[in-house]
Amino acid sequence: MIIHREDGYQLSTDPERIDLGLVHHWLSTDAFWALGRSREVVEQSVRGSVVFGVYGPDGGQVAFARVVTDHATFGWLCDVYVDPGQRGRGLGTWLAEAVVEHLRPYALKRLMLSTLDAHEVYAKAGFVPFPDPEKLMVLPGRQSG
Repeated sequence: MIIHREDGYQLSTDPERIDLGLVHHWLSTDAFWALGRSREVVEQSVRGSVVFGVYGPDGGQVAFARVVTDHATFGWLCDVYVDPGQRGRGLGTWLAEAVVEHLRPYALKRLMLSTLDAHEVYAKAGFVPFPDPEKLMVLPGRQSG
């Protein structure tokens, strides 16, 4: 899938276009949820996900997101990152909306995410607070990145 914006930005789901070095840098040095994440873990996570890259008018990557999904019942939107120099242009909202539209044909029962401070961005794409958070549980994993 490729989507073009009038201002020259482009969104693509082509995993070959993802700049893994840049995504690793963003996540491992600036994303509070992924600080210190190894390049190997980033590569493995990209291989196991549906990936979304946003590219500026010059073709350089400016944002990233991935969805872990079975394409039938469930999806988890994660590792959403917009380059700090590109923030404030609606790219995060555009990215979230594109994810929702891309997954719509699968009629997933649930598409979830976790956010500390971007609730309004995801609300614009249709996300709402989890209706029964007391039902959620987590099995803590290794903290190796």
